[in-house]
Amino acid sequence: MARPRDTGVDAKVLEAARALLRERGYAGFALDETAARAEVARTTVYRRWPTKDHLVVAAFATMFETAPIRETGDVRADLTSTLGAIGAGLRRPETRALVAELIAAGTRHPELGEALRALWAQRRTAAAELLDRAARRGDLAAGADPALILDQLVGPLYYRVLISGDPVDDQYARALVDAALACHR
Repeated sequence: MARPRDTGVDAKVLEAARALLRERGYAGFALDETAARAEVARTTVYRRWPTKDHLVVAAFATMFETAPIRETGDVRADLTSTLGAIGAGLRRPETRALVAELIAAGTRHPELGEALRALWAQRRTAAAELLDRAARRGDLAAGADPALILDQLVGPLYYRVLISGDPVDDQYARALVDAALACHR
């Protein structure tokens, strides 16, 4: 009979992986070093995450926990809160650098790119469901396109982080939400 998986080991490995990603980025990331930092056997890591990309995506996914999508029934407050949390993460230099590096690496490594897009698709689906419920409550115009609204909200954050270098502060998050909602009411 197989022994149950130790979730404490998973947490230690993911914590070590996040730290290594922040320090060295994707290019400097190694499963063996992650195992050493987590003080677990290499085979333990490889059994759970068979490739570097699997572990990178799993570790990156846990970073989204700092920007949860919460629903209070006030679409403006919910979107502003979510964008503010995303912006707060992106203000951290190591997170900014990691996002930029993973996006670039995802274009060169198709499996990584596919896994990252799947991760972002999960987040996008959760946010679209929030917007669908807001539309049913009448907070958005009939026929409002959740995908378009999300593009209008999140795209500018990443543009500022990756291209212009302009700030992604809470004031900017509120302005984005106000502008997007004004177009869809």
